[in-house]
Amino acid sequence: MTGMSESAEKQGEFVDRRVAFLGVGMMGEALLSGLLRSGDPTRIVVSDHSAERQAQVAEKYGVQSATTAEAVAGATTVIAAVKPPDMGALLDEIAAGLEPGALVISVAAGITTAYLEAHLPEGTPVVRVMPNTPALVGEGMTAISPGTHSESRHLAAAQDLLSSSGTVISVPESKLDTVTAISGSGPAYVFYVVEAMVEAGVLLGLPRDTSTELVVQTLYGAATMLKETGDHPSLLRERVSSPGGTTIAALRQLDDHKVRAAFLTAMEAAARRSAELASDQG
Repeated sequence: MTGMSESAEKQGEFVDRRVAFLGVGMMGEALLSGLLRSGDPTRIVVSDHSAERQAQVAEKYGVQSATTAEAVAGATTVIAAVKPPDMGALLDEIAAGLEPGALVISVAAGITTAYLEAHLPEGTPVVRVMPNTPALVGEGMTAISPGTHSESRHLAAAQDLLSSSGTVISVPESKLDTVTAISGSGPAYVFYVVEAMVEAGVLLGLPRDTSTELVVQTLYGAATMLKETGDHPSLLRERVSSPGGTTIAALRQLDDHKVRAAFLTAMEAAARRSAELASDQG
């Protein structure tokens, strides 16, 4: 694997070994594509409950395709990227075939490390992660939390694998429901706002492609300003809001319609649902 960090080079047992992707839906594919930016496709094997999807992804990325049992056999790292309701059955299926000491990385929202450990052989190192779909273009935001049996080397290995898809931070597991609400679901909020802004442009007489270009570049530029200047968003907003001008008139309407409060309520709902998913697993 090229471009490895120094910390990853010390994780010899995890580097240049077999990585199994179990589940290659939207999120699984996003992480896979990120990993392949700096990894070797010959050491990656994918499996999915849909044979058609599995074959499609394997052909698209030039990786191996196998059954779940075949994928897990010999894998140093297993990335479980199935939907939360399917996680229990998957863990029960792979438990007997896991290599001793294999690292299991879970991408399922709401599935706790305690749940993962309860369905896997005693002592299995697990890391729970919450990525988001911009990983598909190398700009993902991923939070990771270690399980009881995970050591610093396991966390470092997981971080190195996922860093090829974007930024990775480590957070206490108790905060992952909040992470899910903010960055995990966050791209959908952004797309929702972009869609509304594009429609406004069309309503006001712009061609749809022109409106889309204006909105997307504005969003990209604003995000870049936030990241590169480090200024508080309130300060950047104030710089655009001239007294008695067009922007302040628009912001007044957003406040009158309680848009800020709606976002707070929406993210609270997402965090609450993430917690519910965990409790649903028992």
